[in-house]
Amino acid sequence: MKKLIPVLGLCAIIFAACGSSEDKKEANAASDTTLLSEAKATKVTDPITEKMTLLGEAKLGQPINIKFSVYNNTDTVAKFCKWHTPFERLMSKYLDVAMEDHVDVNYTGAMAKRIMPPPADSYIMLKKGDSTSTNFNLNDGYAITKAGSYTIKYNATTISGIVVTDSLKITVSK
Repeated sequence: MKKLIPVLGLCAIIFAACGSSEDKKEANAASDTTLLSEAKATKVTDPITEKMTLLGEAKLGQPINIKFSVYNNTDTVAKFCKWHTPFERLMSKYLDVAMEDHVDVNYTGAMAKRIMPPPADSYIMLKKGDSTSTNFNLNDGYAITKAGSYTIKYNATTISGIVVTDSLKITVSK
């Protein structure tokens, strides 16, 4: 009997140490006194982002003018490639334009072929916290032939380095 008590004590210690990792995570989360989780606290802001804005009204048969703005969200000078952006006009299909029923609108503009990597003069520099904008007519490259709601999204992040923050939703009237 005296030998059984130490064995039972040893078994209790072993079983207590073998708690599930979920139990440990819950216990750690309950005792965490920080205001933000580490993942949220170390979130890095996208260096260069864009925003599109409709200028005026969108009507069939008239120019649909859009302002394309690029922002440097860093504390240093940043650059982006102007290829596949409105800063070089519609030279490629860098926008996805779709009607509300998810039917894509055909791109009718020019398609430029490029050498890679882009030469130095194809980059635009932005000072820390700075921005730049340009306007373009959506009808110059896309066949907007029906009234209705459209979603416009920039799709050339891998070439320009501009991070998409949101799409633009417009309503085209007759």
